[in-house]
Amino acid sequence: MISTGLARVCADPGLLGPSWPAARFGLVTNHGGVLPDLTPSAVALRAAGVPLVALFGPEHGLHGTAQAGGGESSTVDSDTGLPVYNTYGVSRAALDEMVSTVDVVLCDVPDAGTRCYTYVWTMADLMGAAARTGRRFVVLDRPNPIGGVAVEGPVLDPAYTSFVGRMPVPLRHGLTVAELARWLARDRRVSLTVVAMTGWQRHLYGDETGLEWVMPSVNLPTVDTAVVYPGAVLFEGTNLSEGRGTTRPFELIGAPYVDGRWVAALRSAGLPGVAFRDVRFTPMFGKHAGTVVRGVQLHVTDRSAFAPVAVVLEMLRLLRALYPVEFGWRPAGQDGRHHIDLLWGSDNLRRAVDADADPAELLAVAPKDVSWAGDALLYE
Repeated sequence: MISTGLARVCADPGLLGPSWPAARFGLVTNHGGVLPDLTPSAVALRAAGVPLVALFGPEHGLHGTAQAGGGESSTVDSDTGLPVYNTYGVSRAALDEMVSTVDVVLCDVPDAGTRCYTYVWTMADLMGAAARTGRRFVVLDRPNPIGGVAVEGPVLDPAYTSFVGRMPVPLRHGLTVAELARWLARDRRVSLTVVAMTGWQRHLYGDETGLEWVMPSVNLPTVDTAVVYPGAVLFEGTNLSEGRGTTRPFELIGAPYVDGRWVAALRSAGLPGVAFRDVRFTPMFGKHAGTVVRGVQLHVTDRSAFAPVAVVLEMLRLLRALYPVEFGWRPAGQDGRHHIDLLWGSDNLRRAVDADADPAELLAVAPKDVSWAGDALLYE
């Protein structure tokens, strides 16, 4: 049976260090931070005697009510009576001020195993604030829902740093939250404590751990969604719907200009571990909201053979070949940067697709396993 970092601390608060009874603790978490019996982390830690004085909410908020790109307002948590600070989209100075209200920052956040999932960058930003203000930082570890074996995609080019990628890690990084924290701590003068899990093995997916699946954010409802996400998230940077506004985000991909040729070409490509279904759907919000679009649903038939990043690169190549006029990228932002470049970690994917080159060649120089993280690894 797996015991998460949270469960271990609730059973033995002494794991927080010798100063824990007297220190003021702030907890960064959300609705995905729960015990195996689904008790929220803030409630569980207080019941275990941990003196929490503040809560910090990441993107989507403490309770997960905000859509992508938003957070919940700073308020008071009705369940604990604790002040809640919104950390999403705030300045470094504001983070320092928040962290200064506590002695130790506890972090218990879920992750999706993909670089552009922002909770780990909230963790990184708060680690920086803890270093600047002389606070201790404690990470309570949780499983990577897509396992800790496979690694895919490029390492982020520092020129494309953003909140969907703060540091040079692979797109599908293969690490747990605490392993990422250990890797990040190499470049930060932060006093870091990690409470590792017991019983977790790297090959396990989220629905193989014996723990209840709690969707970490509003558009990641199932483990199946998490499995396709490392590749399908790239459709956020295109003019296709990535399925937001449906019940199967990132598994449904489509646009008004797509016809049956795309699914036929994908089936002919013989991509391993995945089947493609011809679909029509109507997003209720997001791109093409209220419009019937046609496209495909990704059905993963063999997780061990399925390579989500490689599959989506072939999907993009075929889109450009079949719909050279209609297919396009999400327009650049006010800073002149394309969202696809921030998601991918450089502009070479966009340039390769636009030049009708095979983007799969970009994976030849990408890391192939978790050895990229060196001595940050905690589990065999």
